[in-house]
Amino acid sequence: MISEKDILQVGRTQKPYGIKGEIIVLFHQAEYAELDTEFYFLEIDGLPVPFFLEEFTFSTNVSARVKFADVNDEKSASRYVNLDVYLPREQVILSQEPDRGDWNWFVGYTIVDQHGVNLGIIEEVDDSTQNILFIVKSDEREHLIPATDDFIAAIDEENKIIEMYLPEGLTDE
Repeated sequence: MISEKDILQVGRTQKPYGIKGEIIVLFHQAEYAELDTEFYFLEIDGLPVPFFLEEFTFSTNVSARVKFADVNDEKSASRYVNLDVYLPREQVILSQEPDRGDWNWFVGYTIVDQHGVNLGIIEEVDDSTQNILFIVKSDEREHLIPATDDFIAAIDEENKIIEMYLPEGLTDE
């Protein structure tokens, strides 16, 4: 079974397009729309369900008309509107370093501070304000850590660890 840590949200379905079962998908970044894939996961009842592509037509650089297999009319397509769209995290590896502007890339990474203390795993990213925060959870507690290049000392992508130099008191009880 696919875990949330194995997938990355890349967009959201919007509305049906036409009468042949196409759906408009709005991607978070143009790079996500450009990735070559045979399927997307749609989150249905809290679970990622694979939908295989039959057709993909760009509308803009961040949106496309998508025709999924076995979705053949407007009525069928309307069942899949306003759903989160995911790809396997491994597949989203871009030709360059991850875009630090998209902090969701780091969900599932472990945060270690400058003293070697494991603070926990990034469970989600709060980007609802201008100050983006990693929500880091461990068995004992939850930390809200600013997602900023200024605090990041090193990123170990192979082991999914971010070493951060954090101001004193930020993670104290």
